[in-house]
This record gives sequence, structure tokens and C-alpha cells, in this order.
Amino acid sequence: MAAQRARQYAMLAAESTSPAAITQLTEDVQRLALAYPQRPISQILPDLVETQDTLFTLLERRQQPAQSRDLHFLAGITSGLLAKVSHDMADPHSAMLQARTAVLCADQAGHPGLQAWLRGLQSLVAYWAGRYAEAVRYAEAGREYATQAGGTSAVWLPVSAARAYAALGNAEQAKAAIHEAEDAWSRVRPDEMDEMGGICTFNQPRTLYYASDALAWLPGEAATTERYALQAVQAYSDRYDPAWAFGDQAGSHTNLAIARVANGELDAAEDALTPVLDLPADQRINGIVHSVRRVHQAITRAGHASDARDLIDGIEHFTHTPANALPR
Repeated sequence: MAAQRARQYAMLAAESTSPAAITQLTEDVQRLALAYPQRPISQILPDLVETQDTLFTLLERRQQPAQSRDLHFLAGITSGLLAKVSHDMADPHSAMLQARTAVLCADQAGHPGLQAWLRGLQSLVAYWAGRYAEAVRYAEAGREYATQAGGTSAVWLPVSAARAYAALGNAEQAKAAIHEAEDAWSRVRPDEMDEMGGICTFNQPRTLYYASDALAWLPGEAATTERYALQAVQAYSDRYDPAWAFGDQAGSHTNLAIARVANGELDAAEDALTPVLDLPADQRINGIVHSVRRVHQAITRAGHASDARDLIDGIEHFTHTPANALPR
């Protein structure tokens, strides 16, 4: 706490923002971006809120154009991370508010890579809020920015559209978007967002997870869903890998469970879902809870409820204590 207070004083006491201060803030934001996919929200939220407050306070003062660009870029990422926090706590309204503020910062920074990333984030929030057509629109709106930037958002946006198309029942568009995302890897040129790492970049394991998430919506695609989901589960098996993310790992397991339910393999589905049901309450973020509920829906729709009582009980117990039910 004392170190954080000293850091804040050093930032705000300066008459103008020095290069050293910008470097320190960049390191702070990057540290948060790297930590976000791997740690519970409660462990990083205080730091995140303080960093955003520091950046906004500095932006309310006069800076040189280059400093203003850097501060707006960092404020855009930080507000994007806080949008993700609100989404993870099942508050899509606040998530979109933070995202719109982040978009304003990206516009001031003149940063197409940040703009593309934020459209992906808005698509994610809309998707999990059940606003699938809106999720497609956000993904489509980011394409031009992604083309300009050349980074991994060029993969994230089409595969985000894929799962929204699938949720809308448009199998043809969903499959085409998955293929587009896979093809986009050959044209990726890592940009400044990718250099931040963590949640600011998109990687191959997430591509597999998103593809399985899309295909899990589509009747008759159980075999392909299982293939993608198995690859994703394997890709996320090493929690010490920098690409590891507990939310995406859990989503990969739930998609594998859905595919196995569709094949009538209830014991195998339970094996796939058990690691998710064992997650502590502070990791039961919005997307994971929704994914687990999709397994429940798959079981009941397939008429297997009477044969999977223990699994259904486990799912219902899990969803009774989501992360947003914890003290804030």
C-alpha cells in the first residue's frame, strides 16, 4: 500500500508527465493485462481502479501531444480491462459504459489496434448478454481497424462473429467465420496491443476454444465440436504457460461436455465438466457460469435429465454461487 501511494504521488506531483512516468504506467498496465486471464478479479481490481484514476487525473492536465497519445492509449486499455471486470461480474450495462469510454480514449490516441481490440471486447460482452446480432455488428465494426493494425484482433473478430452467428442459428456464416479466423493467422503482424500480452492479445488456444464454442451451438456438429474442444483442453493443460487462462480453459471443458452429451456419453461429459465444477467461487465469472448452464440445457434438451441427476445437481450447486454474489 505504501509503495502504491508513493507511486501515485510521484506521478501526480510532476508538472508534466516525464518519459519515466509513462514507462512506469506502461509497465503497470502491462502487468495488469498479463495477470487478468490468470488471477481472480478480486486480486487485481484495486490496482486496476487506481491505475485508471491516475491516468484520468493526468489526462485532465496539459501534456505534450506524444504524452497525450500514450496516456490515452493506456487509459483505453485500462478502461477496457474494467469493462471486462464488469462483464465478468454479470453487469453488461457498466461493461458497455467502460468500453465506450475506452473507445473515446482510443480515438484520441489514434490507435487502430486498440480500436479493433475494443470492438472485440464489446462483441464479447454482447455475446454473453445474449445480444447475438449486436455481437456480430461489433465484430464486423472492428474489421477495418484490425486490417490497419495487422495484429491478432484480425483473428479474434471473425471467430467472435462465428459464435454469435452460431447462436443465431446461422451455421453457414459461423463456419465461414471460423475458416476466416484460421486463415487470418497467416497474415498477422503483431502490433502494440500484442506486445502488451495477456488479455490484450489473441492466441491459438483461444482460437480453438472460440471455434468449439461456436460449433457447440450447431446441431449435428458434435464430432467437430469435440475435436476443437479436445485440442483447446490440451492447449490449456499447462497453467504455467503464458497463454493459460482459467476462463477459456473452463469454456473449453464445457464445450467438450456439450459435445459428449450430444453423443450420449454422459460419464465422459461429467469427466469433462468436473474440473470446472471444482473452481473456487471467486473464479465463477459470468462467462463460465453461462457456459456451465449451457451444459445443463444440453442435458435436458437431449432428454438425459433422469440419467444425469448427480451432474445436474453439481451444475445447479455451482451456479448458485457466481463470482458476482461475493462481497465486492
